[in-house]
Amino acid sequence: MSIFFTVPQSCCVVIERFGKFARVARGGLRIKLPVIEDFHRVSQWGTYSNRYGWLIELTEQQTDTPVRECQTKDNVDIQASATVFWQIVDPARAVYEADNVPAFVQTVGLNALRAEIGKLDLDQVFSERHALNVRIAHELAETAQKWGISFNRVEIQELKMRDETATAMRQQMEAERRRRATIADSEGQAQAEVKLAEAQKHAAILRAEGQAKALATLGEAEAAYLGKLAQHTSRECAAQILLAQKYVDGFHVISKNPGDKVFLPNSFNGMFSMPVAEKAAPSNPVLK
Repeated sequence: MSIFFTVPQSCCVVIERFGKFARVARGGLRIKLPVIEDFHRVSQWGTYSNRYGWLIELTEQQTDTPVRECQTKDNVDIQASATVFWQIVDPARAVYEADNVPAFVQTVGLNALRAEIGKLDLDQVFSERHALNVRIAHELAETAQKWGISFNRVEIQELKMRDETATAMRQQMEAERRRRATIADSEGQAQAEVKLAEAQKHAAILRAEGQAKALATLGEAEAAYLGKLAQHTSRECAAQILLAQKYVDGFHVISKNPGDKVFLPNSFNGMFSMPVAEKAAPSNPVLK
């Protein structure tokens, strides 16, 4: 048996002396004492982190858990599976603290998956998938340290529901979409009504301002007209003339529609009385 042997990069060998742990030989040219030293065999690991039955691979390994029935917090049965990424960081612990590390990784990964799913409702399981992966990896951290391995990450691969559960979930999603559409439609109508009310309010303000300006302009025109009349007659007589003109204009407005009946007073006498000062007596006519 050769004394010298070579360990490939990213691999190691656990060396025992008289059946007891002696040392860990890592990558490079190494020495093993004949007869008294031997390699620890890890054939039971299968293809996980095992090469030739005695070389232990230190690279990251991938273990797929089988599909198992899991129950959510709201008592919904789903089928779930995950992929666990792990690697050996302490070969001595991995060899002597666990009988079959790869098998244990699969088992604890599946148990952690079922436990974390049981803490969530069905909607949370699907909506918080990434957070669920992180929680599972965190739960495995303590076990990993004991076995001399590191759980790098966990990824949920499959989540399946029964047909009746899937149908109920689709109906719930459709109802939720209809509810959101109804809310959006109501909010849109409310916003439209608010904008319409604001537009009507603005239009009313503009109309009021226009009417106020028109009345102000009309008042100024009437004041100027009254001033002109007062230059040729008394102020009281000018006011009576302006009032009589408004009275006649009012009849013009109310008689525009041919279908309306308008009743006029029998006599206008007495409605407007001219001031006495303005009733100048005619001079005696000159007989010719």
